[in-house]
Amino acid sequence: MYEYELKKYANDIFESENFKSTKEYIQHGNMSVQEHCINVAKTSLYIRDKFKIKCNTRDLIRGALLHDYFLYDWHKSDKINSHRLHGFFHPARALYNAGKEYHLTARQKDIIIKHMWPLTVVPPMCREAWIVTSADKYCSLLETLYIHRGRIHNRREKRKYVFMGMSDHKIA
Repeated sequence: MYEYELKKYANDIFESENFKSTKEYIQHGNMSVQEHCINVAKTSLYIRDKFKIKCNTRDLIRGALLHDYFLYDWHKSDKINSHRLHGFFHPARALYNAGKEYHLTARQKDIIIKHMWPLTVVPPMCREAWIVTSADKYCSLLETLYIHRGRIHNRREKRKYVFMGMSDHKIA
């Protein structure tokens, strides 16, 4: 579900070595950052369709896929950063990293930098950012409570977890 739109608008992101590397980092529960971002993109499209929201689909998808493009394991401290305030600071890091690799529109920037609202204080300014912010909160809750499980640490498990009809990520 939604694979066609994801490939149409973001194939270059899926082909990026940096995006591919995000499958090595845990986001919530046992969900990788890559799986989480794909879930957020698909859930954003679902919200758009369910509520018949007119928006820029390309910006919605690309912003959702890049919203957590911080490119580090936030569960582990390193020499530069303890990552203890990850929730407050990772949107700026994600925007910086995404801006180095891609030409970002104003909407995509708004999605990335504001997706952690209300922690970011300034609310989203476009409907695409509101959709992704909502989808991110929803996906994060399901992943944290292990209602939607990732592939990391459960490879032996044969059962697939279905989430809005999205049980398998064949995109990346």
